[in-house]
Amino acid sequence: MALLLAFAVLLFVAVLFSGLANRTVLSTAVLFLLAGFVLGDGVTGVLTFEPGDEIVVGLAELALFSVLYTDGMRVGFSDLRNAWRLPGRALVLGMPLTFAVTAVLAYYVAGLSWTQAMLVGAVLAPTDPVFASAIVGRAEVPGRLRSLLNVESGLNDGLALPVVLVLLSVLSQDEVDYASLGGELALGIAVGFALPAVAVLLIRSRFTSATPLYAALGGLSIGLMVLGVAQLTHANLFLAAFTAGITIASFAPDVEESFSEFGELVTELLKLAAILVFGALISPAFLGEIPLAGYLFAVLALVLARPLAIVVALARSPLPAAERAVAAWFGPKGFASVVYGLLILDAGVPGADAMFHLVALVIFASILAHSSTDVPIAHAFARAQARRESEGPGAAGGDPLGVEPVTAPPPGRPGTGDG
Repeated sequence: MALLLAFAVLLFVAVLFSGLANRTVLSTAVLFLLAGFVLGDGVTGVLTFEPGDEIVVGLAELALFSVLYTDGMRVGFSDLRNAWRLPGRALVLGMPLTFAVTAVLAYYVAGLSWTQAMLVGAVLAPTDPVFASAIVGRAEVPGRLRSLLNVESGLNDGLALPVVLVLLSVLSQDEVDYASLGGELALGIAVGFALPAVAVLLIRSRFTSATPLYAALGGLSIGLMVLGVAQLTHANLFLAAFTAGITIASFAPDVEESFSEFGELVTELLKLAAILVFGALISPAFLGEIPLAGYLFAVLALVLARPLAIVVALARSPLPAAERAVAAWFGPKGFASVVYGLLILDAGVPGADAMFHLVALVIFASILAHSSTDVPIAHAFARAQARRESEGPGAAGGDPLGVEPVTAPPPGRPGTGDG
């Protein structure tokens, strides 16, 4: 009951100040994170959670599933086919480089063993668009940049999971079932495609009809079915969610349109609840257990690992310099890293507690940093676009931000307005 009351009060405060957050560096994500910290064990003790508690794991998984499902609806198969090269660079080259640089930092700076360092690198390699919603969800941001970040973050969670599980098995000295891991990924994609495709056929059947009210629930029901089937069959939840969203966007844009506003609200609620609970885990005592080298690692993991990897991955790409810089910076760590970090604790491998502390610290710092910079950067793109329009197509001198116009950007819905 304390959690429900705290969430309700914070949600009302967020409603009151959402307009201000939409225009400034203030962020509702940061509000819920810091509130969780203050309400958690070690400060006021109103909310007390342990990392292994079911509500912690469940909320993180639900929030990530919902984020990927709704984000997948912004990307159809045609968009993937037409704009695959940039996300492909980020996934094929940028993600392994992020993993490698993070692992090197964890070994030399944080003092972990090589296997432990690689595991931390794998956990922190995925990105989460939920903490940069003002970038991926606002029309003033160039479409190809939004598409790059959205597709990359939608796929890298599932790609990181096998590496995390293999390294966990190595640390625990268990046998690795590679066929099973591959089967989970393939099954996730299959469930995410087949179930929504059948549902769309039934919705469009001449024997069925839906009122406007229930039509808005169509997307929710499909998402819940995908979640349930993926859980029962041990398919990869995250690939299933993103594939389901893409399938609906490709074959049933009317379902996506009916569900979009409601889906955004559900995702926002789950996101904020999960952030509140995560913040309650990060007590002063928790932070005090991390050595100075751990804090240095967290800073370098954010400002060096991802930026360096994406700069290399996108070198000589058609993306303008300013958009490459934004793509390099916006590699927020979120719910996928929370879930994978909790897997480390659950496995009880050597050094599990130290690794989880590092992972949690990087996520905590990432939420603060990325959720506070997305709106200003989105506004910078808007100002640059307005300046170009006022100067006219033949104006000389260019844009000081280096942002070039994007022709025919893929459509996008405005996000909730803050990180």
